[in-house]
Amino acid sequence: MDNTLSSAFYDNQFTGLLFIDGNSKDTLFNQNSDKYFTPASNTKIFTLYTAINTLPDKIPAVRYVEQNDTLYVEGTGDPSFLHPYLKDSTALYFLKQHKNIVLHTGNFQDSSFGPGWSWDDYEYSYSPERSGFPMYGNVVIISNKAGAQVIPEYFKDSVVHVSNNTNREIHRNLFYFDTARTDTLEVPFKTGNTILKNLLEKELNLKIRVTQQMPKGKKKTLYGIEADSLYVRLMHESDNFIAEQLLVLSASETTDTLNSKLAIRNVLENLLPNLPQQPRWVDGSGLSRYNLFTPQSMVHVLARLYEEQPKERLFKIFPSGGVSGTLENWYGSEHEPYLYAKSGSLGNNYCLSGYLLTKSGKTVIFSFMNNHFTQPSSEVRLRMQQIFENIRDSY
Repeated sequence: MDNTLSSAFYDNQFTGLLFIDGNSKDTLFNQNSDKYFTPASNTKIFTLYTAINTLPDKIPAVRYVEQNDTLYVEGTGDPSFLHPYLKDSTALYFLKQHKNIVLHTGNFQDSSFGPGWSWDDYEYSYSPERSGFPMYGNVVIISNKAGAQVIPEYFKDSVVHVSNNTNREIHRNLFYFDTARTDTLEVPFKTGNTILKNLLEKELNLKIRVTQQMPKGKKKTLYGIEADSLYVRLMHESDNFIAEQLLVLSASETTDTLNSKLAIRNVLENLLPNLPQQPRWVDGSGLSRYNLFTPQSMVHVLARLYEEQPKERLFKIFPSGGVSGTLENWYGSEHEPYLYAKSGSLGNNYCLSGYLLTKSGKTVIFSFMNNHFTQPSSEVRLRMQQIFENIRDSY
């Protein structure tokens, strides 16, 4: 490993890594592990830890108070409501049982975008807005199936069928879709109280009212989708929207305010007070380049997960090398998978952190972070794979 990392390939980039024995916690290799790196989607490991330790086995879908014949309801940040892939309808069936609905929106007190997100990503599927009561994954799906298909149908008249340089106007829900396209386009829509009210009214076929304050009385909780369904999609698909909403959900479990900063503060102060280095942690997804984590802190959280969760559950949630998720085409094996890890990619950055199973039956917990390289990321991954295989075969 020393020979590989001392090669000229690594001269003009910043590399940090830490490998420890999962049981003895002995350090196997350490280089720059106390230095800060841009983690990209490795941030989702901290988000996963937050969610597992603050959310119940089934996700809180809505909270509500019933008074006379009126249902007062508020969102929790649950991302699964009518999500195009998760398709959870628990809350929809519940709401359809009521004729007088008042929607409380004042509990969401966060920005639509995270700190440091690229402003021009607003039109791309990997950057939906955050919200307190998301619907349809906060994206519009447009395709040429059966003519021009738009989901949700509410936005059908907002799609202009022409070729355009952008998929959507930056400040309004006006979408562009070239009829010559053969693929399916997913475009985030601008969220807000008016859009939410209109979408719900169309789904429920019912007029609803919006309020900024819930009535007095103990709130009840409706539980929906299995939490692990969100966690698997979070890690396998590196789903940014689910990552952000999980922090909002976490805040809803500990406060009356839906704000991701509250969730982050709670975790760092109460669940992870002994991190080797305090991170700069600003979002759930890792979209922001403001995030800064060290390999030591990443390994610390991975070790906590390894100690606290059954291996079967943990390795199902993480992508496996050569088999699933973002690792499907890398780090494979002729036999059983040996790598269960989360990747993180931004321009000129690639990180991978997780668990490595050796041929001798040991588990190695690792974080391998590469920042500021100019070579193709495939070359970086190839050298990482050589190191992983060496550890797998020799330790």
